[in-house]
Amino acid sequence: MKQLLIITFALLSFVGASAQCDITADVCQSHITDDFLSDGQHYRALLLTDQVAEFNATLYGGSLYRLAACTGTQDGNLVFRVFDKERNLIFRNSEFKNAPYWDFMVKSTLDVIIEAELDPIAGASGCAVMLMGFKR
Repeated sequence: MKQLLIITFALLSFVGASAQCDITADVCQSHITDDFLSDGQHYRALLLTDQVAEFNATLYGGSLYRLAACTGTQDGNLVFRVFDKERNLIFRNSEFKNAPYWDFMVKSTLDVIIEAELDPIAGASGCAVMLMGFKR
């Protein structure tokens, strides 16, 4: 009986977290406007205050990209940084009041590492969602 309760609790927690991520993805999708075509990926991670999620992406030269990053239902709660594969910092949204999206162009194809974490003011846990689109 005890194992059944543990399994039930774990399943309900997973369903709740999945629903939270779906709502956050909908909020984030609003930043990928009609000018941009989604890359089709939804980068997601369930985070606690002291955790950092890491996402990898390849950006193709000559393209204008929009990276949108969200947690919860309000903008500005997710801090993200973009690095090249040697971990040289390319961008951090904390320098722009935790802006929920960033537009950028790369001259040549570039592999990037994107780190995301909750703003400590935002809360103790949350679903981080990152979406990327490129200019049509």
